[in-house]
Amino acid sequence: MKQFILLIFIISLTSCTATRQINGITTTGYGYSEPQVPITKSLFDDKNSTISEENIQKILDGNYSLPKNLRVSIVKLQSTQNQRRYYWSDETYLKSQQAYLDLFSNIFKQSNRINTVSVIPDLLVSSNPTFISIRESAVRTQSDIVVIYSITSDIYSKYKLFSKSDIKAFATTQLIVLDVRTGLIPFSTIVTKDFQSKKQDNEVNENEAVNRIKDKAVLLTIEEIGKKLKNFLENE
Repeated sequence: MKQFILLIFIISLTSCTATRQINGITTTGYGYSEPQVPITKSLFDDKNSTISEENIQKILDGNYSLPKNLRVSIVKLQSTQNQRRYYWSDETYLKSQQAYLDLFSNIFKQSNRINTVSVIPDLLVSSNPTFISIRESAVRTQSDIVVIYSITSDIYSKYKLFSKSDIKAFATTQLIVLDVRTGLIPFSTIVTKDFQSKKQDNEVNENEAVNRIKDKAVLLTIEEIGKKLKNFLENE
């Protein structure tokens, strides 16, 4: 009988001293508590960071909006794919690049918030551009925002052995809007589209058809981005 009473006492004592977590606080049967410390900033020591921990907190906790009236500059980043395949003497390539740039410019000109649209020439952009160098170039043109985009396009692999079947191309356009004053990026998007067609009678060879079809895929991505930009500028 004494052994049974002792066993009951030990079980009761153990249950009273068991730890529990209630609302983030560790408690014991003796009333002792160990509050859980909230983590509000990075605990990692990143020596390569270009933003201080203090400024990270300010950015994430702060309120931000673009000016109502905007001066826009545009920068095209050359993809490594295009650098390999094309030269500045390629007439078709140059005309295509100009058409893409004109379409982007027209998209911004349609917004009531845009006062001016300019293009930052390659002379002001280094061969290995960074956000810092692009931002400084935009400052020299007195721009409020700088639009940075990059385009890649190609033929799907199974269509590369040109037969009588359709030729199908894809294009991916990446675009960001960089606020020159703050260095923040209020808008970014990546759009991929494809387009399929056959060689037309007025096209001399398959290469002409390929260029036309790839161009169409690119234009589809820019048109889609234009819709997103319009919505952003209207609701931001």
